[in-house]
Amino acid sequence: VACAQNYPTKPVRLIVPFPPGGSNDIVGRLVGAGLGERLGKQVVIDNRAGGNSIIGTEIAALSQPDGYTLLVISTSFTTNPIIHKLPFDSKKAFAWVAMLGVGPNALAVHPSFPAKTVPELIALAKSKPDYVTYASTGVGGNAHLGTELFKYMTGTKMLHVPYKGGGPALIATIGGQAHICLSSLIQVIGHFRSGKLRA
Repeated sequence: VACAQNYPTKPVRLIVPFPPGGSNDIVGRLVGAGLGERLGKQVVIDNRAGGNSIIGTEIAALSQPDGYTLLVISTSFTTNPIIHKLPFDSKKAFAWVAMLGVGPNALAVHPSFPAKTVPELIALAKSKPDYVTYASTGVGGNAHLGTELFKYMTGTKMLHVPYKGGGPALIATIGGQAHICLSSLIQVIGHFRSGKLRA
């Protein structure tokens, strides 16, 4: 009779396919810290941004299926196969482990943005088509699709500016390079409280 192997015998790699500062990174770090304590081994966060999570997800898909590589995914995991030709089979390459959470989104604007309410934003976007720029986490991500749905429902035209993840999209909005950003509440609430962004 073979004895069961002890697991883990080495650090566990947790790939976050987005840059630091976004909601996936925040959740990944929280889960990684707790998981490391429970396992008694270090959980190393490995941010692999780019391609709306495709780069990091491919790295995870090609890793040894030995339980030492985990991947934090988001909405883009479900939309990428529709939008892009992927270098891996998203149905066969992964074994699902757990749902880490769900949360609401918030529409964030730079504090100097003239619209103070959603109706004012809609009126501005209608009066000046493509004047309002919105930052997103990348083509096909939650922020992109959510803002496109908002545009469709309100009959507005806004200019899409994709970034490599939620962190860079928020930095662009805080810095004034983009007017608005649809983002997860966990990612923006601190910026609302500090006054760097307005809800």
